[in-house]
Amino acid sequence: MDTAATSSAEFVHVRIIMGMVVGLGMARLMNGLALFVQHPGKIPIYSVHLGWSLYMLLGVTFFWWFEFALVSVDTWTFESYLFHIFFAAIYFFISAVLYPEKMEEYSGYKDYFLRRRAWIYSLLAVLFLVDVADTRLKGIEHFQELGPSYLVRQLAIVALVLSAIRVERSGYHVFVVGVVLLSQVWLIVSAFSAIS
Repeated sequence: MDTAATSSAEFVHVRIIMGMVVGLGMARLMNGLALFVQHPGKIPIYSVHLGWSLYMLLGVTFFWWFEFALVSVDTWTFESYLFHIFFAAIYFFISAVLYPEKMEEYSGYKDYFLRRRAWIYSLLAVLFLVDVADTRLKGIEHFQELGPSYLVRQLAIVALVLSAIRVERSGYHVFVVGVVLLSQVWLIVSAFSAIS
């Protein structure tokens, strides 16, 4: 049997499963954001919540873009298959936590975000750490191509989001989401603007 053809078929299979999970996350985000247009003023918007929503939209889109590098994986194991489904599921779960089905017990998205920030920031920390593992699984050459700044960025963001769990001041949360959004844009532009 042709190994390249088998690897390609496995890659397509993995991408289909990941695409379903990521698509659910994207749909959740877009439905949540559409509510702000459909019912303006019904539930007060919070800038930090909106910032993380924008980050997740960008993150989910970027995830789908950079996971194309999995085409270089020669052999798929069940463990790596589960790992990548787990990685995609983290994106979905964060999206679902950002947009709960019911908001009656909260006075708005600020109240919701501050009361659920431990969950949101913990999941974000896991996301950034899993991204490091995913990058390494694509091969040491790929990991080294990103340079030491990639790992420093990931660990700095993990420290920032974990520190935000204890802080209620909105200004700090604005700072954190701003730094993460800007660093994501920088990463995309500097390292991933084209697939080779």
